[in-house]
Amino acid sequence: MAEETLVSGVPDVITGRLRPVGVWLALGTASVIAGGLLAAVVAHAPTQKPVWACAYLVLVAGVGQVGLALGRTLLATRVVTARGVAVEFLLFAIANVGVIVGTLLDAVWLVDIGGALLFVALGLMVWGLRAPSGAAPARRSQMTLWLLWTYRLLVGVLVVSIPVGLLLARG
Repeated sequence: MAEETLVSGVPDVITGRLRPVGVWLALGTASVIAGGLLAAVVAHAPTQKPVWACAYLVLVAGVGQVGLALGRTLLATRVVTARGVAVEFLLFAIANVGVIVGTLLDAVWLVDIGGALLFVALGLMVWGLRAPSGAAPARRSQMTLWLLWTYRLLVGVLVVSIPVGLLLARG
């Protein structure tokens, strides 16, 4: 039995799979931190838009992105490369900027563009998890199936929240 090389106690197979989404994991983590810092700054006199921005940064740009990045790379049935996920997560990042800036500036058109880009990015992420064409269905462990349904639930929640957010941006 061959020994696995460990990087900081994590098997190479895990670090190798996470490498393509490392920058997106870092950006998601930074978004959670930014949301927390923004919450601390506006806590003395909270108003609707900055509080909303805190929540969006933490939930969508942060936790959502980390969950999507982990699912995108760990659940893939084909090799995931940094270049392969770059378009998906770059669109996701640009969409988040559009939604946040558009909301803060009352630029509904920018929120609409951000929402549309979020739909496209999520579609690409789900598409990227499909099995290679002509491949026999892979047997998946119970844990993998649970993670796959959790990933789908996350995508579903984000997809449902987009039109809700677009409607709220008009109110």
